[in-house]
Amino acid sequence: MSASSLDLAAYEGKRVLITGGLGFIGSNLARRLLEIGSRVTVIDGLLPGQGGNLFNIHDVKDDIELHVEDMRSADAVNPLVQGKEIIFNLASQVSHVESLSDPQQDLEVNCLAHLTLLEACRLHNRDVRVVLSATRAQYGAPQYLPVDEKHPQQPTDVNGIHKMAQEAYHHSYSRTWGIPICALRLTNTYGPRQPLKNPRHGFINWFVRLALEGECLRVYGDGNQLRDLNYVDDVVDALLLAGVSSKAVGEAFNLGSGRPISVGDLARLVVRIAGSGSIERVEFPETEQRIEIGDYYADYSKIRDALGWEPRVSLEEGLRRTIDFFVAHKEHYDK
Repeated sequence: MSASSLDLAAYEGKRVLITGGLGFIGSNLARRLLEIGSRVTVIDGLLPGQGGNLFNIHDVKDDIELHVEDMRSADAVNPLVQGKEIIFNLASQVSHVESLSDPQQDLEVNCLAHLTLLEACRLHNRDVRVVLSATRAQYGAPQYLPVDEKHPQQPTDVNGIHKMAQEAYHHSYSRTWGIPICALRLTNTYGPRQPLKNPRHGFINWFVRLALEGECLRVYGDGNQLRDLNYVDDVVDALLLAGVSSKAVGEAFNLGSGRPISVGDLARLVVRIAGSGSIERVEFPETEQRIEIGDYYADYSKIRDALGWEPRVSLEEGLRRTIDFFVAHKEHYDK
């Protein structure tokens, strides 16, 4: 099952808030929710370098209630949670390297802002369903593969630590105050509307940019590190399923592909589909080497069995869609 086979009438007329809704995953989710008849509100601080982009909703902006506000502000958040039926909490600082150079900002964006949201729910709307986008980075270097939800959480960097705390805050508010909450632990997500300016938002779309510009894709180490990739439409499907299923409440679910690929093979696939670019293997930079986790791929059987989610878009098809999108719109994402 996927969200396409879910009774999407459950979302018709639903009052939905998306935090980080001008970002990569948030804007793709917002667009899908509009298609199925939801009443969509978005909050995004448009913080520099964090991925929010008004172009992501340029053609549907009149159908969205948009609030460009800092989620760390209770005055901004408190009114927005009132009357909402579902909150997709996607606001996040995602760069692992930047979390090491500016841990204070990572703490504020990934922890303080989320405590502000949860407090707003506690005070004003304890019945709202909250779906959090968590991350595979919470696990750190895998002790076994595939990684299931029982795997110890030992993150290798500040970003993973704060995301682990972020999810823990959500489960605490669920247990203590009865707010129905679910967390999805995302793996590497790629697709249209992801920033291309630098690799901080993900190496996959960075590879796409370099290939489209005929540049060299630099693969660290031997290139044999395995990664799990999900196309953004499949991630949106998982979010939609989690937003209305009673089986999701109080749970954390891994997402995954079932088909891990090495970084080197991914680079070669991107170059082949783009029809340009080259590949070079280089030594790990010192900072990246410190936080490298080795191979990672997930066991996603829990969400498959509970909610019926399966990824539907193959890697080759997803990359083709991604490359086609950026061929048409690259100038809006690489500055």
